[in-house]
Amino acid sequence: MMKFDKDKLIIGAAGPVLALVTSFVLTVLVLLATGLDPIEPIRLMIDNAGYSDVQVLIINYTGILYLAALGVAIGFRMNLFNIGVEGQYRLAAMVSALVGAAVDLPGPLHILLIVVVAIATGAVWAGIAGVLKTTRGVSEVVSTIMLNAITTSLVAWLILPKNFGVQPAGSNDLTTGQIPESGWFPGIDMGEGGEIYGFTFVALALGVVYWFVINRTRFGFDLRATGESESAAQASGVDAKKMIITAMLISGGLAGLAGMPILLGESHTYSLAFPVGVGFTAITVALLGRNHPVGILFAALLFAFLEKASSSLDIAGYPKEITQIMQGIIVIAVVVSYELVRRYGTRRQQQKVGEELAAGGAIKTDKEVSA
Repeated sequence: MMKFDKDKLIIGAAGPVLALVTSFVLTVLVLLATGLDPIEPIRLMIDNAGYSDVQVLIINYTGILYLAALGVAIGFRMNLFNIGVEGQYRLAAMVSALVGAAVDLPGPLHILLIVVVAIATGAVWAGIAGVLKTTRGVSEVVSTIMLNAITTSLVAWLILPKNFGVQPAGSNDLTTGQIPESGWFPGIDMGEGGEIYGFTFVALALGVVYWFVINRTRFGFDLRATGESESAAQASGVDAKKMIITAMLISGGLAGLAGMPILLGESHTYSLAFPVGVGFTAITVALLGRNHPVGILFAALLFAFLEKASSSLDIAGYPKEITQIMQGIIVIAVVVSYELVRRYGTRRQQQKVGEELAAGGAIKTDKEVSA
């Protein structure tokens, strides 16, 4: 029978709970300081989330954030900070949209080609940071941030009409051209509420794959071991440099998939209106979810709720930026609360070891007395 460690369970849940409670309290204080009702905006968002169309928007955005956050989490599990998920997601979405619009294949093959191109693009872009780290010792934080900047300029150049972009007649928007219907991924029609992206369920399935690989395979053990100590992992026969590059490739590949729900399910093209900031939000989602697929799912759902349900705030006279304040506070609260919980966990572990040693000494003394 499986035995649960109560202390481990409490410590694992304490970080996210403390972060959410702290962020809520601080948000209320900020709203009070500005003379606004601190409860009404939250009530408005909850009421707005009751509409079927908003619920569909929340579910769809949850899938996008979930895929991007899984990419972040792969790096985090190996102590790699892939800050470049945003760039990997945007470049992969654009390149796969270009390829998808340029070919016309039977349905399944067309979709498969677009997905493979997205994975490969994201993986290659993240792999650059992995190679720089293993060969030149360049921090992945610095290199991925710089790659984000390069992505912004590269995408802006590629989408120009004189290069690969298309400007629809009578519009100021720029696109990569429309993907034929054979490259559309079917979703679930919710009537007046809209359509749930079919790729959202692929995202959930990848969460299961992520859990299995990390916790039930040799590769996952090697990845976690390398993250804990490269030298120790290398001493046990693990090629640390190879693991770093592999982890960055997988992280980038998952980041590349983050654009697929909306590309294959709704827009069918990459344009200037394509969502931005997904990769940066995903970092907070992965942190709040503690890199666990279930925790990441709930964190993605929370941030999707804040993003999509806040549309009613402008109508009621409240600034929509309230949700951005809440998200920013959550970031700070996550960092602080997790550090406090980590310190408490360390002290608690030391205390338990001391208690076990004391108990062992008492048993030994009793045996000596009886002898």
